[in-house]
Amino acid sequence: MSGSPSALEALRSAWGARWPEALATWSPYTKLTQPRLCITEAEEQEERLQGSFAMIRVADHAVVIGLREVATKGLTAFPLQVLAHEIGHHVFAPGDLADNARLIARIRRGLPGQEDHAGLVANLYLDLLVNDRLQREKGLDMAAVYRALRRPDDDPPRLWRLYQRTYELLWSLPSGDLTPNEPQDDMLEADAGLAARLVRAYTQRWLDGASRYACLLLPYLMEQDDKTGQRYLVPWLDTRRAGEGDELPDGLAELDDEELLGPIHPAEDPELSGLAAPVGASTPGSANRELPGGLKNQYREPTEYAELMKSLGVKVSPSQLAHRYYRELALPHIIPFPRREIPKATDPLPEGLDVWDPGSPLSDVDWVETLSHSPVVIPGVTTLERRMGESAGAEPERRPPDLYLGVDCSGSMNNPRQRLSWPVLSGAVITLSALRAGAKVMVCLSGEPGSFTETNGFLRQEDTIFGVLTDYLGTGYSYGILRLKATFLDAPPPKNPVHLLIVTDSDIFHMLGSIKEGWDIFAEALLRAGGGGTLVMDLPFPEHYAAQLERVRSLGWGVHLVRSQEELLTFARAFSRLRFGPKGQVKTP
Repeated sequence: MSGSPSALEALRSAWGARWPEALATWSPYTKLTQPRLCITEAEEQEERLQGSFAMIRVADHAVVIGLREVATKGLTAFPLQVLAHEIGHHVFAPGDLADNARLIARIRRGLPGQEDHAGLVANLYLDLLVNDRLQREKGLDMAAVYRALRRPDDDPPRLWRLYQRTYELLWSLPSGDLTPNEPQDDMLEADAGLAARLVRAYTQRWLDGASRYACLLLPYLMEQDDKTGQRYLVPWLDTRRAGEGDELPDGLAELDDEELLGPIHPAEDPELSGLAAPVGASTPGSANRELPGGLKNQYREPTEYAELMKSLGVKVSPSQLAHRYYRELALPHIIPFPRREIPKATDPLPEGLDVWDPGSPLSDVDWVETLSHSPVVIPGVTTLERRMGESAGAEPERRPPDLYLGVDCSGSMNNPRQRLSWPVLSGAVITLSALRAGAKVMVCLSGEPGSFTETNGFLRQEDTIFGVLTDYLGTGYSYGILRLKATFLDAPPPKNPVHLLIVTDSDIFHMLGSIKEGWDIFAEALLRAGGGGTLVMDLPFPEHYAAQLERVRSLGWGVHLVRSQEELLTFARAFSRLRFGPKGQVKTP
C-alpha cells in the first residue's frame, strides 16, 4: 500500500472502524480509549512511539499504532489481529502497572548477567501468551501476520527462530511455515517444545512462568549480537515501554515468594516434564521448595530496586526512589491509625492567626485574612490560618509530642540509596507513625566533625522529611551534639513538647567528652524539648560503657541498646506504639 498522506489517512479510518470489533474479541464489556493511530512522524514522537510499529502504555491504558510502519511491513490487511493483540496486553497480560513490574522483576532473576534484556524477554513472553489465546480461543489467524512478514532472504537469529518455532508447535503448524527451512537444530527443537508447554501450562498463572521462560532464553541472548537482535526483534517490542513515566508501582521493595525461591529452567519443572518428585523430596520446581530464612533476605537492596525501576522506564529522581523504597518497607510496621480522645462539650474559640503550614489541609487556610495581609499568595509564607482555642471539657485530650529524629550518618553507616540501612528504615517507621498520629517531625543527619543536613524545622511534609532521612553524608565519626544546641538552646523554645530520639553508636560518648560542655548541652536540650528523650545505640558490648550509660540515664534520657542494626526495626515498632499510639500521647488539660 502507498505511504502517501491520503492513503495513510484512509488507512487510519479503516483501522479505526475495526476498533469496536477488536474490543469485542475479548469481551463485549471491554472499555478502552480510542487507539492513537499515527500517520506522521510528529504524531509518533508525540506518543513516544520509537522503533516498533505498535506499543501500549499501562499508565494511561493507551494503544498506539504507527501506520507508516504498518504499510511498510505489509500488514495493512490485519487491523483486527494487531488491534486485538494490543488490547490483549491491557486486559490479559500484563494488564496493569503492578503486574508489569512484577513480571520484569521475575524475569530479571532468570537473566543473571543479561538483566538489560529483561524488557525484550518480557515482550516475547507476553506476545506468546496473548497470541496463543487469540489464535486458539478467539479464532483470529495470528499466524498469517507472521507469514506476511517473512522474506525469502531472511536469516534470523536463533532466538527469533526459537520464538517462531514455538508458535508452530503451539498451533500445530508444519515446520518451516513460520521459520526458515534449515537443517534440524535439536537443541532449538527441544527448547521450543519446552516453551510451548510452558505457555499452555502457565497461561492462568503467567507470572509464575516468567522466570522459567527467562532461563530458557538466556543462552540464546548470550550468543546473539545486539545489531541482529535490533533488526529482528525491536519492531515487535510493543510492551517494552509499557511502564514508562513518573508513576512508581507499589509492592516492589519486597521480594515475593517466587523470587525468593529462585528461577528454574523449564526442563527441571515437574509441571512441564510430567515427572513427579518422590515423596518427601524437594526439587527445584516443586511446591515444597523452602524459602530462604531471615528478614533481610526478603528485601531488595536499594540499588536492585533502582535498577528494576530503570528497567520499567520509570523516570523519577533518586530521592523519590529512596522515599518510596523505605516507605514501602516501613508501612507494615507503623502504628494503626489512632483514635484521639477529645474533651466533652467543647466550643471552638477564635484566638488569633498562625502561618499556614503547606503540610496541613488546604481547607485550614483563612483566605480572607491571607488576602487582606498580602495580595500575593505564597504557600507557607503569606498564607494564614485561624488559631482556634477550646473551652475546657470534662476529659483530657491526648496530643502526640513532636519528634526530633537525629541519625548518625558518619562514615561507618551504609549509604541508604545503595544498601538497606536499618537506621533509616527504623527512622521511616517512627516518622510515618508520628505523622499519622498528627505530630510534626524534624530530621537531622549528622556525621561530625564534617557535615550535617536537616529539615527546616518541624514539618508534616513527608516528601521533604524523607528527602533528608534518605540522604547520605559519610563524614566524621558520630552524631554532632552541637546540632541539639542549635535547635533547642540557641532558638526559641518549641511550641509543642518534643521528644528527642538519637540513633547512634558508642562514638557519641567521645563526642560528648570532646565538645566543650557537651554533657551540659545534652542535658539542657532534653529539658528544653519538654517531651523526653531516647538514645538508641548499636552497642554489642554494653558492659564496656557502663559508666557512660549510667551518666546518660542520670540526665533523664532513656536508653535502648541493640546488638545489631537489624534489631532497630523491632525497636522502631515498639517505640512508635509507645510514643504515638493512643496510650502514648501526651495528656493536655
